[in-house]
Amino acid sequence: MPSFIVQGGHPLSGSIQPQGAKNEVLQILSAVLLTAEPVTIHNIPGIIDVNKMMALLSGLGVKIVDQGNQSFQFQANDLDLDYLFSPRYFEDAKKIRGSVMLLGPLLSRFKKAYVPKPGGDKIGRRRIDTHLNGFIKLGATFEYDEKHDSYFLSGTNLKGAYVLMDEISVTGTANMIMTAVLTPGRTTIYNAACEPYVQKLSRMMVRMGARISGIGSNLLVIEGVEELSGTEHTISPDMIEIGSFIGMAAMTGSDLEITGIDVNELGVIPDTFERIGVQMESHADKLVIKGSEPYEIQKFIDGSILTIYDSPWPGFTPDLMSIILVVAIQATGSVLIHQKMFESRLFFVDKLIDMGAQIILCDPHRATVIGMGRKARLRGIEMSSPDIRAGVALLIAALSAEGESQIHNVQQIDRGYQNIDRRLQALGAQIERVDNI
Repeated sequence: MPSFIVQGGHPLSGSIQPQGAKNEVLQILSAVLLTAEPVTIHNIPGIIDVNKMMALLSGLGVKIVDQGNQSFQFQANDLDLDYLFSPRYFEDAKKIRGSVMLLGPLLSRFKKAYVPKPGGDKIGRRRIDTHLNGFIKLGATFEYDEKHDSYFLSGTNLKGAYVLMDEISVTGTANMIMTAVLTPGRTTIYNAACEPYVQKLSRMMVRMGARISGIGSNLLVIEGVEELSGTEHTISPDMIEIGSFIGMAAMTGSDLEITGIDVNELGVIPDTFERIGVQMESHADKLVIKGSEPYEIQKFIDGSILTIYDSPWPGFTPDLMSIILVVAIQATGSVLIHQKMFESRLFFVDKLIDMGAQIILCDPHRATVIGMGRKARLRGIEMSSPDIRAGVALLIAALSAEGESQIHNVQQIDRGYQNIDRRLQALGAQIERVDNI
């Protein structure tokens, strides 16, 4: 398995452009199953999870044409649904969390779907009850195979209905939308997630002929149509990468430009980093991070310690909680990080403590960071990446540390960040990818 050897303490410089958004592209790829006509998708990142999803589509019989420059054409006009019940599909689908989003399009267009319990990051309980309960409200039935830990759904009697989401789930909302667009009647989805990924998916399907109102809100109304047409779609810049690069600039004391973005689509991400003191300039299509400047954590108006917590959009995304925690290590002041959604996402902080960070893990959901104000450096250690976001947080820590760090299990990072080592080398990072150390 690959590892990174990182020589820390080298400031970065230059500009970097984020890849296409991982969380968006997995939904968009699933949606190509909703039409028999060609769908062209641009700016697809070459990351492990995307490659696995495209392999699943290929196994189903989707025709995929590489048009170059990260653009692909997909056509799902002659599918082999028997593939769903093959050992190959079972093994491949359970390795990727995004496979759960195949359920909605398959159920909607072909009236049946099957998926093993999906894999993904081990960051806590990640139930799919929200998806299944939504399908049931639309008239589907499902059987759970306890022996194989898998789900079979039948959608022969689908009809529009009122669906109250029991949690604000991004993938759950995407699945409900993709099911409802081809389901007869009106479907109302309340307590829907309204993340940019869901908005992009909805607008793409409107271009395909879907009738969706309320896009951008938590109340969606969908009038089912008989069929959808083809379209083109460009994947947005990955806002999680953008947040990662903001944190990387601050922790390494580097001045960086993040280009090719729409700052207006980042929500509270820049503001949240500014709350822990990171200085930046916002332009229409780029952020200039002044990481060489010292940064100080704000306090609440009454002088009490700042708390940063994750919440559904338009709140601060949980995917950047690991990054914001790491950045606070070298700030002046203290902050309470409250990771509400997943009970295992903060367990990587023991590695940061071993590196010399002053962090108190209060419980599985909360950690207090006492910033060192750049008065002392972290020290390089040997560690392992537990999941995508924690892996990048550890990489940021290693880049800022004194001495050498070894990060193992970096295929976790590769699942969400394309060629991250080569892209950081272009900024001056001393990072090397090696095998079997």
